[in-house]
This record gives sequence, structure tokens and C-alpha cells, in this order.
Amino acid sequence: MLNRTTAPDFRAIEDFKLIRPQEIKLENGCKIFSFYSDNQELVRLEWIFTNLNFNPAKPLSNITVNTLLTEGTETRTAAQISAEIDFYGAFLQIEYGSDQSQVTLYTLTKHLEATLPVIKDLLSNSTFPEKELETYIRNQQQKLQVSLQKNDIISRRTFNKALYKGTIYGFVPEAEDFANIKRDDLLQHYQQQYQPANCTMVVSGKVDKQILKVISDTFSGWQNRITADFQQPEIKETKGELLFIEKPEALQSALRLGFSTINRTHPDFPGLQVLNTVLGGYFSSRLMNNIREDKGYTYGIGSAIASMKRTGTFFIATEVGTEVCRQALQEIEKEINLLKTVLIPEEELSLVRNYMMGSLLGSLENIFSHADKFKNLYFSGLDYSYYDRYAETVKAISAEELKDLADKYFNFEDFTKVIVGKY
Repeated sequence: MLNRTTAPDFRAIEDFKLIRPQEIKLENGCKIFSFYSDNQELVRLEWIFTNLNFNPAKPLSNITVNTLLTEGTETRTAAQISAEIDFYGAFLQIEYGSDQSQVTLYTLTKHLEATLPVIKDLLSNSTFPEKELETYIRNQQQKLQVSLQKNDIISRRTFNKALYKGTIYGFVPEAEDFANIKRDDLLQHYQQQYQPANCTMVVSGKVDKQILKVISDTFSGWQNRITADFQQPEIKETKGELLFIEKPEALQSALRLGFSTINRTHPDFPGLQVLNTVLGGYFSSRLMNNIREDKGYTYGIGSAIASMKRTGTFFIATEVGTEVCRQALQEIEKEINLLKTVLIPEEELSLVRNYMMGSLLGSLENIFSHADKFKNLYFSGLDYSYYDRYAETVKAISAEELKDLADKYFNFEDFTKVIVGKY
């Protein structure tokens, strides 16, 4: 009989296995990667497109085209598109990122043949009706007006622009940018970006041979159109600076500080992720323990490393009472300098190791999760050995190695520091 008064034995996570995809390449250049699981009669299909070059004269083309894909085609209105998808209990999601744009469909396998033609129509014949475009512009301008009342959003916009001015990573829209959107520009952008040679499909779920045949047959006739330009502006190195935007009526000041750094392709990235977790990457991190639990300056503070295609960003973000803004910055600097001068105790490092390995294992709860891990690799130009190196680093990196990484990457004087509120 189970003794519930005794805790189960603790065992460290030693290994995990990732499901690898089957690959098909259609004659039109579209690549299909499929992940099979028979747990549910469900399929997730993702059409992922590399974004075109960032044009400062037309900065909102990427996001607007992606957002308005479902607003009408040559044969369907927005209402008809929505009704067809809803009729079959499917779910359609449109997502935009700095590097890729994505269309995602969740559907029962028995309804796949009925829903796929709708997606093909979106990717082949979208028209971006003038009326829907006008509504979109008006709504986005209103949302922007509301967003610019929030200090944390202003701090994020200011921070990104300071680090990556002139590139898609640093672009922050203004009201006039929306007013300058033209339908003809959207159509041209759509013709260039949404074509099979620029599409990677990732299909996961109950994807058997028959399902793959249906998908291949549906999209094999999808034709390429015109040549596209994927060159991006150069990312220029920035030096740390303090950017203060005063808000006299603010009760809290929003802080965002960090720097442009390595991305997932760099050998130091897994170790830097461990270091970031110690500093501010989980609830028991040093920043949380100091600035929230001990000092009571904030409800929450954290740090993260974002890996993009062409760069990476390390940042710390929080909102603190205006009267303790300077003290909070001093405490952040203190915690960073401690990582550079004092070895992390083994007990703390062991906790972080277990947390990170548990998070990695927990992120593999279903077949969709395995597909997501694959996308991280594929769009970074990496293979599956990356996760082996990542896990080995998490389990074996020493306090001395982490101290060296902190000394190499964390120079507080080089941080770009944004303060919105009072200082």
C-alpha cells in the first residue's frame, strides 16, 4: 500500500528523446515536415513564410498583409471564410514575427479535405479589400493611442528602437505609418512573400500516408509568382545609454535594460541561458528574491534572452514604485556584478539545473511540442545535436564557467537602460 506520508525519491532528469520529422519537398519548392502521433484524431498544419526585406518606406507591409489574409479572397468574403472554418469545428490562427509570418490550422483529420481548400485560397487569392483595410487602419491607430498610455509598452518600444534602429527588430509603428498603408503595396508584398518556394509546412498530429497525400495533392498545384528579396538591413552595434522618458503623473516607473547579444547558433548560448535563469529567468531567481521578496520594490521582475534569426537580445524588465526607481537600478547592477565576482553556490545551481531540465521535459507534452522544438532548430539552421549540447550544458556547467560567462557578457555600463515614469 502506498505510504502518503513519505515523499517519493528524488531523481534528476537524465535523458529525453525528440521525435524527428518526415520530409517531403514538392516540385514547386514547398517543404513539408510531418510529425506523426495517433493519440487524437487531430492535425495541426502550419504554413511558415520568411519575411521579405524590411523597407523603411513601407514598414508595416509584413504585418498588415499577414493580418488581413483572412479578410477576403477572389471567391470568398471574410464572413464566408470564417463560416467555412467554423462549420467544421476547425480553428484558424494568423501569427506574425520579426523573421517569419505564419498561418496555422487546427482541424479534425476527417475534415481536413474540406478545410484545406480554404487555406489554399487564402495563400493564392487574397485581395485585401479596401473597406477591411480602412477598418484595420482605424482600429490599429486607436489601439496604438491606448497602448502609448502604458509605461511598460513605451519602455519596450524605446528599448527595441535604441538597439535595432533601421531594422525590423527595432521598428515601432507610429499613427502616420498606418495612415500610409496602400492596398497596391500590400498586393505586391503578398505576391512576393506568399508563394510555395518561400513556404515551409510543419504538419503534426495524426498524419498518416493518406493525410500527407491529401496535403501534397492540394498544394502541389500552388504556383510561384515573382522573385522576392529577403536581404535585410545590417544590424549596427550600439553602445549603452540611459534613455529617460518622464511621466510626471506616474505612480510606477517602467524599467527595461539590456543589450544585443548572441542567438541560439552561438556555442555560448546554452550556458548564457543557465546564467540568465539564475539572474532572473524563473520565480526563485536572484532578481525576484532581491527586488520583490526582500525589498518589495515590485510585483514582478524577470530577465530573458530572445533568440532571433540575425541576433539575440538580453533584457531585464520590471515596473517599480517611482520613489524607489534609483534603488531598484542599483540592486539590479549589484546582482549582475555578484555573478561576475562570486561563484554561484552549488545548492542554487542544482536548483536551476533541475528547473531547466524539468521545463525542457515539460515542454514536450504532446506531438505539437516536438514540432515546435524542430522549428527552433530548422529556422536557426541547427540540427538535433543542439538539444544534446543544451541538455549537457545545463547538467554539467560549473560555477566557474558561469562566472566567466558573466564577465564576458554582463558589463552593466554597456546596457541600454530605459526608464519611463519618474527617476
